Amino acid sequence: MDDELWALIDPLLPPRPDRSPRPRPVSDRLCLQSILFVLCNDMAWQLPPLELGFGSGQTCWRRLDRWQKAGASERLHRVLLAELNAVGELDWSRACVDGSHIRAK
Repeated sequence: MDDELWALIDPLLPPRPDRSPRPRPVSDRLCLQSILFVLCNDMAWQLPPLELGFGSGQTCWRRLDRWQKAGASERLHRVLLAELNAVGELDWSRACVDGSHIRAK
C-alpha cells in the first residue's frame, strides 16, 4: 500500500485502545495489508505467511471487527468512491443498486 492511499485511510480508523501491559500491537497499516491479503486471496485468517510481517491472522481479524463496529468500513468506502469519482475513474453506467444496499419499496 502506497503512502498516498494510507494517508487517506489512516484518519478514518478509530484510535487503538491503550493496553500498556500487552505486547506492542501490529501497526494498523500492516493489519490492513494483511486483511486485504486474506480477502483478495480467499484464504483462512490463520494462513497468511508470518514472513510477510503482518502478524497473526487472529490479530488482524479482531482489528477488522473493531473497525467495522466503529463504522470505519463505511467511511472508507465513501471516501474512496468520492476520490475515484473526482478523478473520473468510476463508470457509473456499470453501477447497480439492489435491496441489500437500498431499501426496496
